[in-house]
Amino acid sequence: AMKIRPQTPAPVTSEDISILWDLSNTKYIPIKSSDNTAAEDTMKTIVLLSCFICLLVNPSTAFAPATKLSARGIRSQAEVCSSDRIRYAVESHLWSSSDAVNGDILVSGLDKKDSSGGDVNESDESSIASKDLSAAATSQPQSTETESESLQLSLDEKETTPSFPLVLWRFTRPHTLIGSALAIPSISLLAAPTYNSFFTTRTMVALAYAAVPSLLMNLYITGLNQITDVEIDKINKPNLPIAKGDLKKSTAIGVVLVALVVSLIMSVCNPVFSTSGLQVALWGSFVLGTVYSLPPFRLKRHPLLAAFCIVAVRGTIINAGFYSHALSAAFSATKEAAAGFGVLQCLLNDWKCALSSLFFGVFGIVIALMKDVPDAHGDRIFDIKSFTVRIGQKRVFHTMKNLLVALFGISGGALLKWATMSPTLGATTRRGLTGLGCLLAGYFTNKESKGVNPEDSGEVYDYYMQLWKLFYLSYLALPLVK
Repeated sequence: AMKIRPQTPAPVTSEDISILWDLSNTKYIPIKSSDNTAAEDTMKTIVLLSCFICLLVNPSTAFAPATKLSARGIRSQAEVCSSDRIRYAVESHLWSSSDAVNGDILVSGLDKKDSSGGDVNESDESSIASKDLSAAATSQPQSTETESESLQLSLDEKETTPSFPLVLWRFTRPHTLIGSALAIPSISLLAAPTYNSFFTTRTMVALAYAAVPSLLMNLYITGLNQITDVEIDKINKPNLPIAKGDLKKSTAIGVVLVALVVSLIMSVCNPVFSTSGLQVALWGSFVLGTVYSLPPFRLKRHPLLAAFCIVAVRGTIINAGFYSHALSAAFSATKEAAAGFGVLQCLLNDWKCALSSLFFGVFGIVIALMKDVPDAHGDRIFDIKSFTVRIGQKRVFHTMKNLLVALFGISGGALLKWATMSPTLGATTRRGLTGLGCLLAGYFTNKESKGVNPEDSGEVYDYYMQLWKLFYLSYLALPLVK
């Protein structure tokens, strides 16, 4: 350190002076920057130490990006810590406002925000610097080693990697997994001849045998989409496990391959429960999920084909497939009777299967297109020609919202009309309440959309997740209309 006694200097400006803060005696030492390059190097070292001290004094304060101390005002590079909030300023910034005192160096700040969230103007910046320096001067750390150890412990806590089960749960895209888990028992209960016939050992076994491979197939489809969309997800969904770095791509590939193999084996290995309906549901989902994400097909680049894949899986394949499986595996007395409950026969001859597939097919269209609205930025960069990219976020958002409101309105009205013609009081009550629920769902779908900016990805994504909750409720209410 250069030992220069502080004296009363003539007024100077930031263009011709660099300020060093002598940590040994907390004195301010003016040194001409143009006369001594060694002084500049010393200043950088001391300011860096000052940054660490202020971090230890007030670790919640995020260091503002620093600018190099020169008349040119060239922006310096800041070394970014693993925390998203804390940045270490490698070089300092001398504030030159009229209220600044010679010797004030800003070593920390709140990114132009004070702790209460208000903006910090330039007239307040010098006082922020002085307060931070005062806090650093009054705090007397015992040693540099202690400071470094404390800082390292703090950083280690922030960098703690989440457990693999938690990462795997996030990798499954839980909102889609929950949808599949609710769909299978609801469709089975809808297919049951009576409510009592559903609660049997055979039905529970058939239900479990369908649920396990179906959830594994759901994991395969959503996992494959994440594996092939890593770069896009870094923009659109940076918190997904692979995009965030919590899950290695090679590990993810292993997980989806195991899920796929087990799922397809279960679809064919059991002579009783590996029904044609289950095979259609699993193999159909496998084929469409693969061509949707995987090159060279990658149908997600084409809006009509992408929408078709999602609607086919969420509408026809899942609903008709599991409806057929329930009739064949749980509610058929003989093998010959089970053979008559193919997927196509159910769609053509059973109104419950046909109408439920139609309802969730339309709902699938809404989900398929609404999910692209918050992803417009990344899709545009990577040339994914979704409907949102082609015609705009506002048009897709409002069109899908109106379609879902219309779906709930028509379904609610039809159920209320049907309730008046039901032969029993129980059927009238169930269908009437379900109809009212549909009308309320349509009302809230429209009401919640009014506060959403279609061009704000965060707001649209929150709204989109609300639609998934209505999707869950629709499956829970489905058996009430039988």
